[in-house]
Amino acid sequence: MSAERVCLTLVAARSLRSELFDYLSEQGDLVSGFTASDAAGHGPEVQLQSAAERVRGHADELMVRTILPAQDATQLLARLKTAFAGSRIIYWVIPVLEFGVIDVGSS
Repeated sequence: MSAERVCLTLVAARSLRSELFDYLSEQGDLVSGFTASDAAGHGPEVQLQSAAERVRGHADELMVRTILPAQDATQLLARLKTAFAGSRIIYWVIPVLEFGVIDVGSS
């Protein structure tokens, strides 16, 4: 039986984009790839950094998702907590029931 896979989602300030992408890319023993998108942070805990964010009422953030074995997610989170201490990256982990690639080139 294969290891349980999870989806680790990270939400960070867009100013951390390059640093976070580089860091995740360096974690090849745990992270085989990730998907990122822009996000708008809302809520009482969200820190609005710029005047533009205060006018719009949301923070410009980045959302990163990666699928990996649960034990690798635990290890990656431990590393991130050290490497990005104080950065206020928000995260959550959810189970993945199925994961694969639909390959239109195969018959």
